[in-house]
Amino acid sequence: MLDAYLLEIFDLLHATYGPRHWWPAETPFEVCVGAILTQNTNWGNVEKAIGNLKGSGILSPEALRDVPADRLAETIRPAGYFNVKSVRLKDFVGYLWERHGGSLERMFAGEWRELREELLRVRGIGPETADSILLYAGDKPTFVVDAYTRRLFAALGVVDRETGYEEVRSLFMSNLPSDVRLFNEYHALIVEHGKHHCRKRPRCAGCGLHLFCRANAAERPA
Repeated sequence: MLDAYLLEIFDLLHATYGPRHWWPAETPFEVCVGAILTQNTNWGNVEKAIGNLKGSGILSPEALRDVPADRLAETIRPAGYFNVKSVRLKDFVGYLWERHGGSLERMFAGEWRELREELLRVRGIGPETADSILLYAGDKPTFVVDAYTRRLFAALGVVDRETGYEEVRSLFMSNLPSDVRLFNEYHALIVEHGKHHCRKRPRCAGCGLHLFCRANAAERPA
């Protein structure tokens, strides 16, 4: 059964890498900012940009609302696409103030599925960013899918590389317990494994999942 198979993969990843303590942030708002900044870049660059925001005293809903866009863009330059991302941060903060009075607590207080639809209507927030905000900042039971997820589970024969975001997300949410901690840890472990092994050019040596891969296993879970 697919549910047991997905949990088996989780157990193997957890045994290999241990708890990931993800998302690394001091506040839920920092998670939201990081989720937007991490689009099309690596986490090391995001950390530099967030460090700049903290050093400039503008890592808050109020400060990001009031800071000029050009100053914000320069501050987050290490994250890449800084002009675009400054606009996206401004759009998110504008939504937060207009719809929820600038309060994340109010934003997360309602039904999270409705909030997900709201977030997806904010310019620059796609499904992966919305789910990252919901899961890691709001402790809501939604599964985050990224390129590592598709790559790993395509190699394991569970999905195709072309399978759409919502279909992959639904596969996990339909076959795993609706558990925030599980979803949090699972996604973080997938990312960690992806960095080590399931890259664009796979590094299969030492991979504890190699027996499950298409090239090594004849049978797939039903």
